[in-house]
Amino acid sequence: MNSPLGAVVAAELTKIRSVRSTLLVLPLTVVLSAALAYPVGRSLAGVPNVDPLFATFYGLTLSQLPLVVFGVLLVGGEYTAGTITASLTAVPRRGLFYTGKVLAGLLTALGVSAVSVAVSFVAAQMGLGPYRTSIGAAGVPQAVVGAWLYLALICVFAMGVATMLRGSAGPLAILMPLLFLGSQGLGNIPGLKTVTQYLPDQAAAVIMHLTGPEGDPRFGRDVGPWTGMGVLVLWVVLSLGGGYLVLRRRDA
Repeated sequence: MNSPLGAVVAAELTKIRSVRSTLLVLPLTVVLSAALAYPVGRSLAGVPNVDPLFATFYGLTLSQLPLVVFGVLLVGGEYTAGTITASLTAVPRRGLFYTGKVLAGLLTALGVSAVSVAVSFVAAQMGLGPYRTSIGAAGVPQAVVGAWLYLALICVFAMGVATMLRGSAGPLAILMPLLFLGSQGLGNIPGLKTVTQYLPDQAAAVIMHLTGPEGDPRFGRDVGPWTGMGVLVLWVVLSLGGGYLVLRRRDA
């Protein structure tokens, strides 16, 4: 990588490999994906009208949390440890520094997400037994790609939030309850669903078959699979944009 951006990305990837606190959380995403997918699949095997993709990706509602922690620590850890000053001294162009860090986080998250989705799919199908689906079945490739992108994008979203709040504790205090409660039913409360269905995890849940069919008054959503992913992308763009504005305008 001879370009300035390439050099920054390489440096940030080196940081990821050398900081134990950020590196240790990544395997948890893979382990939780497999550990949750099999029992969920087994518990739903034979349930009338069960969607095998719901069983496949339901565990991601919890296994996403280590990736969120990784995204927060990747940025917030620099503020907590005080190394952000040294980083910005080494790369004084803040836009270049920020882009390189985000790309390094995204590349890492895409790799971890690919493995997590793969093991989740295999484990869930083993649990479902004769009720399993196949990778070539209708709707499955779209759901698999959507789950892969979701995990990576939610990590980058967390990076933007951590940059805006310039630390780790605040972002984790907001994101962990939000994503956990949202995934565990907040988005299905009738009085709240009109708004909460457009939260990042709720909008993207459609493509992973974690919502009810369209028109379902409780579990359905008003957006389609790729529209929901578009809503998530918008959240990511807003998060990263807000993070850049804070990084550019405030001292380290």
